[in-house]
Amino acid sequence: MSLVRIKDLPFAWLCSNARRDGERDFMPKRTDISTILIIGAGPIIIGQACEFDYSGTQACKALREEGYRIVLVNSNPATIMTDPDMADRTYIEPITPEVVAKIIAKERYAIPGGFALLPTMGGQTALNCALSLKKMGVLDDFGVEMIGASAEAIDMAEDRELFREAMTRIGLSTPRSHQIKTLSQALAILDDIGLPAIIRPSFTMGGTGGGIAYNKAEFIDIIERGIDASPTSEVLVEESVLGWKEYEMEVVRDKADNCIIICSIENIDPMGVHTGDSITVAPALTLTDKEYQIMRDASLAVLREIGVETGGSNVQFAVNPADGRMIVIEMNPRVSRSSALASKATGFPIAKVAAKLAVGFTLDEIANDITGGATPASFEPSIDYVVTKIPRFAFEKFPGAENILTTAMKSVGEAMAIGRTFGESLQKALRSLDIGLNGLDEIEIEGLGLGDDMNALRAALGRPTPDRLLVAAQALRYGMTPDEIHDACKIDLWFIERLREILELEALVRAHGLPNDAANLRMLKAAGFSDARLSALSGAPRTAVTELRHRLNVHPVYKRIDTCAAEFASPTAYMYSTYAPPFAGAPADEARPSDREKIVILGGGPNRIGQGIEFDYCCCHASFALRDVGYETIMVNCNPETVSTDYDTSDRLYFEPLTPEDVLEILAKENESGLLKGVIVQFGGQTPLKLANALQKAGIPILGTSVDSIDLAEDRDRFKRLLDRIGLKQPMNGIAYSVEQSRIVAAELGLPLVVRPSYVLGGRAMAIIHDNGAFDDYLLGTLPGLVPSDVKARYPNDKTGQINTVLGKNPLLFDRYLSDAVEVDVDALSDGADVFICGIMEHIEEAGIHSGDSACSLPPRSLSADKIAELERQTRELALALGVGGLMNVQYALKDGEIYVLEVNPRAARTVPFVAKVIGAPIAKIAARVMAGESLASFGLKPSRFDHVGVKESVFPFARFPGVDTVLGPEMRSTGEVMGLDRSFAIAFAKSQLGGGTIVPVSGSVFVSVRDVDKPRVLGTVKLLAGLGFKIFGTGGTARYLESEGVPAQRINKVSEGRPHVVDAIKNGGIQLVLNTTEGKQALADSRSLRRAALLHKVPYYTTLAGAIAASEGIKAYLAGDLEVRALQDYFA
Repeated sequence: MSLVRIKDLPFAWLCSNARRDGERDFMPKRTDISTILIIGAGPIIIGQACEFDYSGTQACKALREEGYRIVLVNSNPATIMTDPDMADRTYIEPITPEVVAKIIAKERYAIPGGFALLPTMGGQTALNCALSLKKMGVLDDFGVEMIGASAEAIDMAEDRELFREAMTRIGLSTPRSHQIKTLSQALAILDDIGLPAIIRPSFTMGGTGGGIAYNKAEFIDIIERGIDASPTSEVLVEESVLGWKEYEMEVVRDKADNCIIICSIENIDPMGVHTGDSITVAPALTLTDKEYQIMRDASLAVLREIGVETGGSNVQFAVNPADGRMIVIEMNPRVSRSSALASKATGFPIAKVAAKLAVGFTLDEIANDITGGATPASFEPSIDYVVTKIPRFAFEKFPGAENILTTAMKSVGEAMAIGRTFGESLQKALRSLDIGLNGLDEIEIEGLGLGDDMNALRAALGRPTPDRLLVAAQALRYGMTPDEIHDACKIDLWFIERLREILELEALVRAHGLPNDAANLRMLKAAGFSDARLSALSGAPRTAVTELRHRLNVHPVYKRIDTCAAEFASPTAYMYSTYAPPFAGAPADEARPSDREKIVILGGGPNRIGQGIEFDYCCCHASFALRDVGYETIMVNCNPETVSTDYDTSDRLYFEPLTPEDVLEILAKENESGLLKGVIVQFGGQTPLKLANALQKAGIPILGTSVDSIDLAEDRDRFKRLLDRIGLKQPMNGIAYSVEQSRIVAAELGLPLVVRPSYVLGGRAMAIIHDNGAFDDYLLGTLPGLVPSDVKARYPNDKTGQINTVLGKNPLLFDRYLSDAVEVDVDALSDGADVFICGIMEHIEEAGIHSGDSACSLPPRSLSADKIAELERQTRELALALGVGGLMNVQYALKDGEIYVLEVNPRAARTVPFVAKVIGAPIAKIAARVMAGESLASFGLKPSRFDHVGVKESVFPFARFPGVDTVLGPEMRSTGEVMGLDRSFAIAFAKSQLGGGTIVPVSGSVFVSVRDVDKPRVLGTVKLLAGLGFKIFGTGGTARYLESEGVPAQRINKVSEGRPHVVDAIKNGGIQLVLNTTEGKQALADSRSLRRAALLHKVPYYTTLAGAIAASEGIKAYLAGDLEVRALQDYFA
């Protein structure tokens, strides 16, 4: 087969190194600047995740190292960069131009010297904010210089039309396109572009609002959505390049026009799938050297033309496999998701280097940390391994969402793996996803076995879904040829051939079982086969596979990521495993474990809803704290976005899957020298907790709370007995180990019920059941989604048998639903003898909405001193009874004066970073040291006394999933969080709304429609809003009630009552705020279109009474002009 050939191109863009007009003369490190403002990325959202905490943290450290005073603004409390010791002045405030302008006004003249703004570390949020500040005149008024990228360069890169013109000037092609601002303009150019068409809004991230239109109706829908999503209401409509190959180049440039390529990245999925949703490999594997050089030179030309004077950028290309035509898709004039991937793939710290370049350094003046300074940063990284990144999705959290991938990003996280071959790297990445895959596993494909398998396979391959690579492997198993598969899905033949090679080895194991010699077993392991996968293929128990491997002395060796393909020795212990045979002259193993006392910290793996940046924050703090007291810290994780996988967060880093096999091999290696004090499994969420039993069986010491206590908290029967013993209450509850038993338990408890599987995080498959029909839907509709593929294979046509097999080990838990209860979260520290209550958080939404989705306030807003004291007492009782060593989180419900224990988690919770920032204590660091053996008393902790309020608010990805209902429930759906911090609750709440992207309305109309029981309770809120000048609209019953109580209210139709109705009013801009409480299946269904319209038109929508009250108070305080900005350090001065 022949590789793609890029056809001859104009070479106007192969320009000289001469600087362009306006570029600064060479100068040393900037001494005219004393203060640098860094804008963060805000909450974790799809398209902009914790890679920007990684880049922002690197920038803060690099610039403070050079003596600059750092002012940081970010609204996300779960980030390392918002730790008070990371910057000189830390503002956890909304990232809006108006708020950042206040910060600039406060900090600009705090010390003498120049003031600069670095906007390239906070994703699209920071870029857009910086551009707005420039256009508002704020930067000029205060004499603030933008460094890293100029406003003109950002404009040219982000404005689709300006970018196209720039590429034309240097002779590079872009897709045929038109920039439009209205639907009528879009329809006018449709004939020229044709369908399918690619729609890309300007100044957005992760393809927000964009997509692929295959017909006119889709075209109109996506155009309207894209115009709404773009801050400038501009959309680029492009010709389709679906099926073309996609590549990325990570480029760094300094002020002297030195340019280097950090890494080339190839997307396995063809054009049409957002690069954040595509499986990618580094380096690019299907380019010849000549083709690579052409693309490299084009990348450098793009940076020069756009005017990115210093720092990192990402340039994306598409290549037509039919004729080699190369076009430029886009470029990001900042560090990006791909920058984080390239940094972890090569060891080259792009964000750190970019920050230093922004203040005047050149690449040759910056030492390469990885090689211990043996090489400068001007050396282009060279890698002698293959990196594979696979995204992780959360479609199961959004019923009704179509799992088709387009140009709008939908993944919530990613895993990365490193191997010597593509096969080894790919199979490690698949098992790193933590979704039950052991490698290139079999997959069920709809339509197979019905008599037309080939067409069923073609149809599945033609749909870009998250599991398309597994579908391609399955098609090979069914006898499709690589060419047929390529024709159906456009994945390059080279990758399909590599899949075929893996499957040939798979077939050998199926036919002949496991090899009895080391050479052949090592060959299988070098192709990426895990012990669990070999077990499934051979029929031998997994333990037997591991025993055979150990008997034959087949173990992985560990290689170092060194940026230079082993040309120079690397003192940095950044490692990956491989079974590939050693190269001539190279040592087989480069791990070189030390003789120090060491502690291993297991990370959380890829981000997902329910397990995200908050847990990585805890892992990082554990490493920082334990290093400070002399332990060698060893991090194991496989998430390229995170601070925990930065090479200098821990003493030693293993970039490896979090499976029993991989982790136990690492521990065996580390046990070769020094003393392993133990492993921390409590900080990374559910992923490392699932490994605790395997580690304990292997004799590995687990630090902190015992495995038995962790199990006790999850085991409903044992936990109930413990609560009875210490005299604490639970809601009426039950437990079921089968479908039949579930029906019996539900009948005994009565409806409504809260039901959830055990041993899950983020409320996975948790639901409130109001009627028997919903219960049947749950048992036979929702639960099958939790059944692993191997169980499905054992009971292929028996759904009940599948579910019973799962429930036999992980039973279903039932609680009587406490309607209208107040939910409370308590975080605590314990060493088994003493207990310290870190924070008591009162949820703003009532019990029944997942704690990770509910807004909450610290300190609690409405609880009496007696209730707070009783909550503290019960928490102490629980911590001591469970023998907690480290952190613990307890969730309570308060109803009719009684306190009920809902759940206890003897581990780090996602609230830890928020609590730490509000109370001003590094509780995760303290917990880690307690787990290592220090007493809680030695830290001298005192009960928190503070005169400010923190409000945590959640951020949701509903805009990414058209057609999904936005109503909240017991299953977590938020991707991130923000914090509002102020002296008053009202302003803190308003800040939390602004920080989460919600508009705080200051005038206009409010639509009110509430349940009968809520009408008297909402009256005060509506009166307050009316008194502030808002016009009140209500549905029939609500409007009549308000009128009867003296509040002028205009009646408006429900959707079911005919037009014009409330949705029309929202679409016409006539409603600025919605207060709507509903209950019951029909009422929820009736109001679904109302929720969707409010989301699409960015109208704030509150579905709980407590939320409505808080919002009205926040609006009142906001209107009074009480929003002040205050640095985190000042709250604890």
